[in-house]
Amino acid sequence: MYRLPPRPLLLSGVLLALASLIAATTAARTQSSGAALWVAAPPPVVVASYSFDGPSFLADTSGKGHELAPIIGHGAAPGLVARDTGQAVQFPARCRKSPCPRLALQATTTADLNPADRPFRFGAAVRLAPNGTSKGQNILQKGYSTEGSQYKLQIDGKSGHPSCALVSGSTIHLVLADVSVADDQWHTIECRRNGVNLAVYVDQAAHGSVTVPAGLSVVNDEPLSLGGKSAFGNNDQFHGMLDDAWIAVG
Repeated sequence: MYRLPPRPLLLSGVLLALASLIAATTAARTQSSGAALWVAAPPPVVVASYSFDGPSFLADTSGKGHELAPIIGHGAAPGLVARDTGQAVQFPARCRKSPCPRLALQATTTADLNPADRPFRFGAAVRLAPNGTSKGQNILQKGYSTEGSQYKLQIDGKSGHPSCALVSGSTIHLVLADVSVADDQWHTIECRRNGVNLAVYVDQAAHGSVTVPAGLSVVNDEPLSLGGKSAFGNNDQFHGMLDDAWIAVG
């Protein structure tokens, strides 16, 4: 005698056919109406990264080839200190009598280090003692404000508050964090530019933001510089320890 197929099998077949019909209809409507489907933006691309670990501690660990070279003055040299399972760079201590040791770590400029008007972010891990602060200490920068093109992360003033700066033309756009990092502990600091927003993050938490022009573009032929803008006087020398510096675009 003929038997009907089991209901669960029949139901699953109907659901499968219905799902196929809905998918086809949705695709047809999307194609005919031109409706946009949500697609996740690609993640930022790391264009430079420095862990300061291993024998080649000035190598660019992003694989992009932006190797650092020390720029020194008055007997300075990059020191290495243990941090976790790796190492960090020690910059010259604060000096009150000239001539003072000066040290910056620089990489030659290339196009991929210039973000133009795209979203980008950059940062580092730092350790700075309370008695090591000064008027301003550069952590990471490319370009100069006096020449109208720059991005920069620095630690400002006696209180040791991080700040992020973007310069395009004659205007300096600066956001100052509402917390200090000058407590002789390790902190991560990050600057993020996304559209018209420039924000500063400390230990992965937002601590300030400002609005910048949508078309603000940073492109220059100056080197990438860590720990100071040069090895000359008034170089905004960093007086602490630096680790895990990086730049990502996109």
